[in-house]
Amino acid sequence: MNIEPQKQHEWLQQLVGEWTYESECSMGPGKPPEKFKGSEHVRSLGSLWVQAEGHGEMPGGGMAVMVITLGYDPQKQQFVGTWVGSMMTYLWVYEGSLDAEEKVLTLNTEGPNCTNDGTIAKYKDVIEIKSSDHRVLTSHMLGDDGEWHAFMTANYRRKA
Repeated sequence: MNIEPQKQHEWLQQLVGEWTYESECSMGPGKPPEKFKGSEHVRSLGSLWVQAEGHGEMPGGGMAVMVITLGYDPQKQQFVGTWVGSMMTYLWVYEGSLDAEEKVLTLNTEGPNCTNDGTIAKYKDVIEIKSSDHRVLTSHMLGDDGEWHAFMTANYRRKA
């Protein structure tokens, strides 16, 4: 099978490279946010997929490894992907789309409610391209009030 890359596949290729990140995560009501940092290696799997492996600090201490895959499914007309981390047993599955300016990729998913109450919640991870050397990832959870609440923001900068 020989699939020709589409513009959405080409968009993903700008993520390829070596990155460092600094992040801030909300630890809950009345608690100060925690800051942490790490690095990420993003490689191309052919011209249709990218795979990123991150290594970094965890809020509350300790180290973690995270792996994300991203691609584009022309039949679904959606970006698709997965995310796993060494700190949990859940496989996150993404579907998403680009904004009209092709600067913001919004990835929707569902997973364990971060309140640890055993329920499943709706989440979205938003990747915003600021420049060829800077991108921002913001994670949101849909609250009981029907509003999206950002709980983590990471600034990625390309290594020189």
